[in-house]
Amino acid sequence: MSEQRRPDKPLKGRKNGLYPGISDELEEGMRRGWSDTERGDLEPSEHSGYAAKRRKAVSAAFPGERIIIPAGRLKTRSNDVDYGFRAASDYAYLTADQTENSVLVLEPRPDGGHAATLYLLPRSNRENGEFWLDGQGELWVGRRRSLAEAAAELGLETCDSREAAERIAQAVAAAPDTVTRILRGHDAVLDAALDQAGAACRRSAEEAARLDEELKAFMHGLRLVKDDWEIEQLRRACEVTVRGFEDVVRELAQAVATSERWIEGTFYRRARVEGNDVGYSSICAAGPNATTLHWTRNNGAVRPGELLLLDAGAETEALYSADVTRTLPISGTFSEIQRRVYDAVYDAQEAGIAAVGPGARFRDFHEAAQRVLAERLIEWGLLEGPLERVLELGLQRRYTLHGTGHMLGLDVHDCAEARCEDYVDGTLRPGMVQTVEPGLYFQPDDETVPAEYRGIGVRIEDDILVTADGNENLSAGLPRRAQDIERWMGSLTHPA
Repeated sequence: MSEQRRPDKPLKGRKNGLYPGISDELEEGMRRGWSDTERGDLEPSEHSGYAAKRRKAVSAAFPGERIIIPAGRLKTRSNDVDYGFRAASDYAYLTADQTENSVLVLEPRPDGGHAATLYLLPRSNRENGEFWLDGQGELWVGRRRSLAEAAAELGLETCDSREAAERIAQAVAAAPDTVTRILRGHDAVLDAALDQAGAACRRSAEEAARLDEELKAFMHGLRLVKDDWEIEQLRRACEVTVRGFEDVVRELAQAVATSERWIEGTFYRRARVEGNDVGYSSICAAGPNATTLHWTRNNGAVRPGELLLLDAGAETEALYSADVTRTLPISGTFSEIQRRVYDAVYDAQEAGIAAVGPGARFRDFHEAAQRVLAERLIEWGLLEGPLERVLELGLQRRYTLHGTGHMLGLDVHDCAEARCEDYVDGTLRPGMVQTVEPGLYFQPDDETVPAEYRGIGVRIEDDILVTADGNENLSAGLPRRAQDIERWMGSLTHPA
């Protein structure tokens, strides 16, 4: 990585930098000779129209209140190297923007509505040298949109985000009785500014925290039902994910010669080429590693005769993520015991998917899948019945471990902070998207099961859209039945 210096220290660069300073001639020369690249032909994007409708829903829910939705800031990975930035999901949902150091402010109007202002970083300053001396200047990290360009694309009034904290504090001071809510934990500068402003308004920290938690729960509840644009994003994420799984199968021989990391890299390549990134750290668990639910070290051996549990999802450019799992025989064919476990999980998933539909309780799919798994465990002699006792005491959980699914969207575990009565204790509505992912896991050191089961982990996961008359499997492009898995793998590794 090249060296850099910040413009507020023009004569002192990086401690071990090679340039001691900047000559007047160089400083003056860097100001001149740049063409005008401002774009005046931009119009609001399709996504911005959906974001505007979502902002109206927030405005209607909090009349007369000030709402602050930050995007977040860069975080240091090591020394002066930052992690790749990913905008806060609620910010992206309400703005169609993904830039760092940004914040959406909904300022209450007398008519009960809100005036929306988006605070963004403007183009890098060429007069003070920011564009080439600052580590986040445009010659280092790329061109930013101007505020006018962003306003045209996003359909919002825009201002310089470096003024946001001061302007918000001034607005709070000018109307101390106006309730102000912020989504906390994304922008420490704004959090601190609101804490100070709240103290000045004599609002307790406890009261402020309650107001902010209510905003978070509302936002997650609002995102439970996806609009048409979001559903198409999730459909696209699933399509890319299917191609990523196909890539992995084609390259299993290289993984056998190396490790699980070949699988991780193979899927990552597809996610980056056709989307933004992976939606979460891929689980590429071969052999006994498949019994660890969130195995993301991905440094184990890939051995023929064992199973590969691949849990991975591509994220679209708009940040919507798929979440799909397949358990594959590395040699291309299931052994008898592997097929027995796999078929049990498949049957449980079938029961779970059948329970997903409008008006169903969210819990129904979990209970249906767990019932099937508990029945098989009793049948195999691993648990002692009767079935209802096993389910009441949760005895099957030694081998099933986790819940059978979750909501999906901008976050892989979407809407996690929604009110329980709207989510886990609620009913399904058309437009909701959830995973159905039962599993069985027999740990390598579990002496309660016969040796032939030990080290086998199987999970099957698909992304299910609730429709007006039932459901749609968005990830149906990947086979699920054991015989179809074997046929599919053979077609990819030994094409005719």
